[in-house]
Amino acid sequence: MRLGLRSLVAIVAGLLAWGTVAPAQTEPTQTGPSQTGPSPAAPLPAPQIATLDQDRLYTESRFGRALEAKAQAASQALATENRRIEAELSTEEAELTQRRQGLTPQAFEPLAKAFDAKVEKVRADQAAKVEALKTERDADRKAFFQAAVPILAELMGQIGAYAILNKEAVILSFDSIDLTDRAIAALDARLGDGTGPREAVPPAP
Repeated sequence: MRLGLRSLVAIVAGLLAWGTVAPAQTEPTQTGPSQTGPSPAAPLPAPQIATLDQDRLYTESRFGRALEAKAQAASQALATENRRIEAELSTEEAELTQRRQGLTPQAFEPLAKAFDAKVEKVRADQAAKVEALKTERDADRKAFFQAAVPILAELMGQIGAYAILNKEAVILSFDSIDLTDRAIAALDARLGDGTGPREAVPPAP
């Protein structure tokens, strides 16, 4: 009898690993970490470009944290379900092994095949759930940045910038052109955690 319980254990391990890995970059090109140069000795005129750390925008804003908490909760729930199913299948396997002693090979073979098929179906079903969670998480992250675009555009107008560069694509920049802290504050004011009423972005000081 060839059983597939180890495959189910691999699903649990993969799910827990996925829950701790940083999501793939799926954000719009307007956003994005860079090394920063020394602060200028004197104030600079309004920059024509600004930089943005898009990972900080997501992980430190209320809306981004709420989406990440939702994804983590779903991941943990599925991991708990997988462990429960694994325990149930282990019990069923032990019972089937015990029954084997009182059955002829002809009588036992269909039972073993049915159990193997059940394990394979469970493995496929749980793997599909993992993929569904990944897809939902990526969609939430994409929706977050889509919601951020008009707010970032308002901030560009407030500081007189013509473009926002992803900090990952910038080799060297002054801290004074980094928009991340102001963008986080603006998103928190406008979007909150993504569920409550939205407030207007406060004017620039």
